[in-house]
Amino acid sequence: MITQAMLIEILENICKTIEENMSYLTELDIAIGDGDHGINMNKGFTAVLNKLPSLQDKDCGVILKTTAMTLISTVGGASGPLYGTAFLKASSVVNGKMEINNTDLLEMFNSAIQGIVSRGHANKGDKTMLDALYPAYDALKEAIDNNNTLKEALQAATEAALGGVEYTKTIKAIRGRASYLGERSIGHQDPGATSSYLMLNAAYNTINKRG
Repeated sequence: MITQAMLIEILENICKTIEENMSYLTELDIAIGDGDHGINMNKGFTAVLNKLPSLQDKDCGVILKTTAMTLISTVGGASGPLYGTAFLKASSVVNGKMEINNTDLLEMFNSAIQGIVSRGHANKGDKTMLDALYPAYDALKEAIDNNNTLKEALQAATEAALGGVEYTKTIKAIRGRASYLGERSIGHQDPGATSSYLMLNAAYNTINKRG
């Protein structure tokens, strides 16, 4: 169970993780993209971090929707609309709820992925964030179906996402600026898949520290 307070703590850690990895994400994007993924992501999540104190008494839906709208309005490039849509779709699952149970979490994750697919017109194997998110969702679902703890389920999802990041090194880009490189994009990991992994890892670390 993820309480409203825990959700805010997870988001705080995501914001800090993005800031810590801003240069790394930008370096990855310089190789195959516009070179601004880390900068744009940090700009958006810094704005989210500044909004969190005003959300301390809000429900999970409001917290996630505010996060979504902040990202959409502040993150440049493709990342803002995609991550914003993901958080927006997730927020609709937990409108009015002060706690997120495992069923909610799975539905949120699935809704977020479908939102990204719809907005970005990408699929698994296109060398995008979906190559981290799809395996993460599958691992999360399997763990929850097997009655694993939330911590164990998030750990499995995070490890699967990292595997997805590694997978993006082996394929050529089909979507986005990286697709212009064709075969030359092979060997480089996708920045969006990497930021997705980092966000999941931040969520896992938050829950893991709580014991």
